[in-house]
Amino acid sequence: MRLNEWINKKIVQSISIPIENQYTTPVKTPKFIKLCVVNQFFPPDYAPTGQLIEELVKQLGQQGVNIEVFTSQPGYAFQSQTAQGLEWVDRIRIQRSRTAQMWPGRIRGKAVNGVLYTLRALLHMFRAWRRNNILLVTTAPPFLPVIGYLAYLLFRLPYVCIVYDLYPDIAIALGVVSQSSWLARLWHEVNKRVWLNSQGVVVLSPAMKERIVTHCPEVADKVSVIHSWANPDAIVPIPKEENWFAHEYGLVNKFTVLYSGNMGRCHDIETMLEAAKQLQDEPIQFVCIGGGAKRKELINKVNQLGLNNFTFLPYQDKEVLPYSLTACDLSLVSVDTTTEGLVAPSKFYSALASGRPIAVICSQSSYLKELVADANCGSTFDNGDGEGLAQFIRFLRRDPQIGERMGKAGRQYLRSHFTPKVISQQYLRVLQQAVSSEQVMKVSEGNVK
Repeated sequence: MRLNEWINKKIVQSISIPIENQYTTPVKTPKFIKLCVVNQFFPPDYAPTGQLIEELVKQLGQQGVNIEVFTSQPGYAFQSQTAQGLEWVDRIRIQRSRTAQMWPGRIRGKAVNGVLYTLRALLHMFRAWRRNNILLVTTAPPFLPVIGYLAYLLFRLPYVCIVYDLYPDIAIALGVVSQSSWLARLWHEVNKRVWLNSQGVVVLSPAMKERIVTHCPEVADKVSVIHSWANPDAIVPIPKEENWFAHEYGLVNKFTVLYSGNMGRCHDIETMLEAAKQLQDEPIQFVCIGGGAKRKELINKVNQLGLNNFTFLPYQDKEVLPYSLTACDLSLVSVDTTTEGLVAPSKFYSALASGRPIAVICSQSSYLKELVADANCGSTFDNGDGEGLAQFIRFLRRDPQIGERMGKAGRQYLRSHFTPKVISQQYLRVLQQAVSSEQVMKVSEGNVK
């Protein structure tokens, strides 16, 4: 959408959004759920999936679910070397296996390290399955859900799978694996077995559900769309003048565009670079915080072009995030056109919590367009529309009050739809249904015998 169309349609809209919605109905406390969560990443790792899992298990624990987490030693963020092998946090048992650091930052390294963690997770299930009556597995690493399938075959332990990223579709879209290769065909077949034998599949967007149902129509009734979230009590808007992070990096008197998170192969960095080229002679600063496969590529291009309107920073500690995320005037989220519908950026929700307007770079069919329109929190731009993004940045710089209104609207939208409490209630329903369905199935089988 061009800037003038956006102004006509969006600026005049009311930002009043009802706080109550269908997800706020309390769920009865599930005293019978004993949950085992398996995910490679968990704090102090910086990986988004680990941070989401940490908040989810804390919320579920507060609602009476007995929880243990099997994860790995820090491997996503190399600043943190080790964590306790076994610890209890808020009555949640956390066990960490060893981690491998083979070929860090490269695809084959991630694949090998993920395989090693998956094997350790399988060994863990042989020792721990009797302590639990439901298993929650994620796609971090991508082939981890097979653990759920094997646990069900071996121990009749029901499982729910969270699909954060849809593989092998992503690998195919990025040209890493051929659609007709034996690996892709095998992976698709394994996915079908995993989904068919699960008690539930959770995806992060309607587009991801559509993809899974296309691959395996039989699981349509099992797939639940549950968005990611952010904690508005932990991330609170701070004026730049009062924000030490903004002062430390010289951002107080510059209009700041923030990209915070992974700059990976699934993200569009090129459109941001094109906008920055058009704005290089204006008091506008682009701040990129995080890592990923495209980070070095972006730094090289910025240096080649001689741009001085970029600041690159590493991942920030969790305690710093409330300051780094609010040390800007505009948050930027992007999805590459080749992986649309295969990933769902969690950074969008923390951007909502920050109380800043949001610019989203995505395809015409992206679910993010609908979210941004519903929240009235910013604007979306087609992949490659660097000129449109640059115009939007100039517009917000000229009229900061409009940006402030968008930020408030986005934060209010988050509070009504995507807080940890709201989202955990949705997960709790899925887990309760999974446990209940498995109990009914066992009773039926006993009667038949």
